[in-house]
Amino acid sequence: MLLVIVGGAVLLGVFALFGKLWGGDIAGIAAGAKLFIPVWLAVASVKMWVGVTKAGYTVAQELPVLLLVLAVPCALAALVAWQLARG
Repeated sequence: MLLVIVGGAVLLGVFALFGKLWGGDIAGIAAGAKLFIPVWLAVASVKMWVGVTKAGYTVAQELPVLLLVLAVPCALAALVAWQLARG
């Protein structure tokens, strides 16, 4: 689970980098961070689906993991976008 969360933070960095490259300024980085959130929702949902269908966990067992795996990188993305919008 920790590796997935760290992977989400790394993917956020990639999105921020591409936002900088395509946008050319701080607004591009913030846009990349905002775009990361729905993509990470899809990735985390697929992780939950694999846990339920392939690993044999129940939805009740996987739901707290999904919430944690989703919340930490998305909160980091929201913090990045908010800080860049402020300054």
